[in-house]
Amino acid sequence: MPAIPENPLVLVDGSSYLFRAYHSPPHLTNSKGEPTGAIYGVINMLNSLINRFQPSHIVVIFDAKGKTFRNDIYADYKANRPPMPDDLRSQIAPLHEVIKAMGLPLISIEGVEADDVIGTLAKQLSEQGQHVLISTGDKDMAQLVNDKVTLINTMTDTILDTQGVIDKFGIPPELIIDYLALMGDKVDNIPGLPGVGEKTALAMLQGIGSIEQLYQDPEKVATLGFRGAKSMPKKLIENKEAAELSYTLATIKLDVELDLPLEKLAKQEADNDQLIKLFGELEFRRWLAEALGKQDGSSTSTKSSQPKLSTGSPATSSKIQGDAEKNTAAIEADYQCIFDKATFNEWLAQLQNVDAFAFDTETTSLNYMDAELVGLSFAIEAGKAAYVPVAHDYPDAPEQLDRDWVLTQLKPLLEDANKAKIGQNLKYDAHILANYDIELAGMEYDSMLESYVFSSVGSRHDMDSLALKYLGHKNISFEEIAGKGAKQLTFNQIPIEQAAPYAAEDADITLRLHQTLFAKLQADNELLNVYQNIEKPLIPVLKQMEHQGVLIDIHQLAQQSQDIAIRLSQLEQQAYEIAGETFNLGSPKQLQGILFDKLNHPILKKTPKGAPSTAEEVLQELAHDFPLPKVIIEHRGLSKLKSTYTDKLPLMVNNRTGRVHTSYHQAVTATGRLSSTDPNLQNIPIRTEDGRKVRHAFVAPEGYKVLAADYSQIELRIMAHLSADKGLVDAFSQGLDIHKATAAEVFDTPFDQVTSDQRRSAKAVNFGLIYGMSAFGLSRQLGIPRGEAQKYMDLYFERYPGVLDYMERTREQAEQNGYVSTLNGRRLHLPEIKARNQARKKAAERAAINAPMQGTAADIIKLAMINMAKALAEQNPNDIRMLMQVHDELVFEVKESFVETASSLIKQTMEQAMSLDVPLVVEVGVGDNWQQAH
Repeated sequence: MPAIPENPLVLVDGSSYLFRAYHSPPHLTNSKGEPTGAIYGVINMLNSLINRFQPSHIVVIFDAKGKTFRNDIYADYKANRPPMPDDLRSQIAPLHEVIKAMGLPLISIEGVEADDVIGTLAKQLSEQGQHVLISTGDKDMAQLVNDKVTLINTMTDTILDTQGVIDKFGIPPELIIDYLALMGDKVDNIPGLPGVGEKTALAMLQGIGSIEQLYQDPEKVATLGFRGAKSMPKKLIENKEAAELSYTLATIKLDVELDLPLEKLAKQEADNDQLIKLFGELEFRRWLAEALGKQDGSSTSTKSSQPKLSTGSPATSSKIQGDAEKNTAAIEADYQCIFDKATFNEWLAQLQNVDAFAFDTETTSLNYMDAELVGLSFAIEAGKAAYVPVAHDYPDAPEQLDRDWVLTQLKPLLEDANKAKIGQNLKYDAHILANYDIELAGMEYDSMLESYVFSSVGSRHDMDSLALKYLGHKNISFEEIAGKGAKQLTFNQIPIEQAAPYAAEDADITLRLHQTLFAKLQADNELLNVYQNIEKPLIPVLKQMEHQGVLIDIHQLAQQSQDIAIRLSQLEQQAYEIAGETFNLGSPKQLQGILFDKLNHPILKKTPKGAPSTAEEVLQELAHDFPLPKVIIEHRGLSKLKSTYTDKLPLMVNNRTGRVHTSYHQAVTATGRLSSTDPNLQNIPIRTEDGRKVRHAFVAPEGYKVLAADYSQIELRIMAHLSADKGLVDAFSQGLDIHKATAAEVFDTPFDQVTSDQRRSAKAVNFGLIYGMSAFGLSRQLGIPRGEAQKYMDLYFERYPGVLDYMERTREQAEQNGYVSTLNGRRLHLPEIKARNQARKKAAERAAINAPMQGTAADIIKLAMINMAKALAEQNPNDIRMLMQVHDELVFEVKESFVETASSLIKQTMEQAMSLDVPLVVEVGVGDNWQQAH
């Protein structure tokens, strides 16, 4: 790769960056629905470029609005180009503001293109002895390369000096204009010569020389060996005007009038205050955090350094900002670290005298079953917090209060249901305290869940992200005090002088987040209802389920791992035989070579970098016609099953309980559904025999059975309720097989004569509509022509007009409000519902139709869990235990003698979780393991 001289003067083709960023993921929007993806992409590319080359001089050049001199020469220049999309146009002004705030000179000159400004600057600067680096993806710029001017395409990391141009194009930079002129350009509407493509142009230029030389003796072209050479002299003569025009249009102007001395091209100091404002509006959290971290605390109310601590009376720290939305009065942060009983008792008295307080635990691990308590922090008013270290054990650590003594003093307060607690992910803190025989009560306010209910997609819901978004405050990060990677310290190893400000800040910021977020919920009764009656009461239910854990048969899993290993080896050999050589099945690059180069399978999709894709959906499509993709799919599935479950689950058994303990997350999915990790119980495949075997390993202890209770077709029932379609409501109310009933309607067939194929088609339509499936998607799923799939859908809407009305009504409401709601008032905000990009808008519309159903289903099962916990509280805890929630299913461990009673209790409680216009139906199964019960 050609070397770049140190500190080159960098010219950035901003227009090229802009279009690349617009067409590449991520396609972002902020919470107001304003597109921001192109801005994000350009800034990301600029930062990477600056970090790599550290230029002292850099200029970003954009095309100006309006026509250029080339339009005067040729009216149809670029006439084929579609107008700039509105959702790209709207990003230009804020992008320019960010670039200027970054301290980067920005140029845009009317009447010429960015290429012309770049060409002129490159010529002027190189003639002054400057080494110029042009960052662009535009091949036309190759004409500018010389011994002082180099191109870089950062997307492909291609660097072109003079030899690089020759290697890439087969001609030197001075012939690039001729090359472009001969071929023409459909995008820019440069005519070129008829019938001349890349190979023909190269043959003429390499064989004779420039266009000027070609016209000196056109007949000489006939002697060249390329196809069509004999007829080319006539074409040249007949199209001389077009060739000359094309040459003029393809030539980058090198004499644009510019008054830009070198000092005007220097990178300036960034305007950090302006960047904070812009990054806040755009909701670029990472860059906002970096900008806040650079800000001087003396000139702003945003905290930029750790607070000073005292061990006596509270000490004043640097200021930290209050309500960022009001951007008013800074709050003095008074943090204490408590080492003596007298100070601890003073704080304990204050905590006992307030209606609510924030608290947080600091521990040795994120694994709630193994974590040990290192310290606790409390806050009683904004800016006032304290940290109580109890188990820092690094060398020379100061003497701390005894952990058992501290917890004994706090136990009555923490277990007092009338004393409201404020936390960030209180469920984790409840787990930690449970390890020390304290049952946390009064879990009233959780800032993580308050944020999630207010807007599930408006932000990530971790404390650092929320502090940035709602308080304009950059928290001390864990990595700042603990380090990174393999050498990262656990909290007990961190010096208290560093740990205390971090811990006290956690409690303080949690309190302030609650004050900001709960006020937002109180202003909306529907959102307040979701928080108060669904998310908050679910916290202790999930904590209890997680702490209970589930029993697994590790020997059964070990045997399955062995069986899978044998099958994987067989599949590898099968793949080698098909490919005719050995290769790494897990390597996308090697697989690309085999599938597309050696076996010549069709390329269905490319990666962002232009390589043939080997993604799952591509292999699924190829597997219809070719054997190797099918083998690869099976190999991938089994490999994942083995590494994620059969190998890993036995390692996750807790030594103390002998069980596996998952973590349920309330604030992850957009629609309100729970997710789980470590292990992820939601993703165990059930469509394959091997996947189902994993569920066989989830077993009941001796004397117990596994009971699984699953809502039947819950989202279709919710669809019937939401649409109030008489046909659907009647079918469910009569207890009919809904797919068979739909088939009878759509295919105009008596109910008892519906075939299995007709039922299968009706089922695909029923579920497809829930997820916004198009006729194209249905045709692929059923393997039928698109026209026939459209006919099925049209017939469906004829028979169930209420469904069509619901879908249209929901789209309109989503566009009008920017969100859709569940029956309980949970909202899914849809920032892209007004996107001008039709693909993204359609995706948002599909989400709008599905979200009320999926979200209501999530609410129903959460309410069922809350009601179930109340019902179980009246039973002997040894008779029945709620273990798992997976999709629309609850899984229990039930004493054998109590199975019949439990089945009736569970079914009744779940079916009464919410009242709909159609009955909720729960199917109950019992077995020695989860698969048998399911």
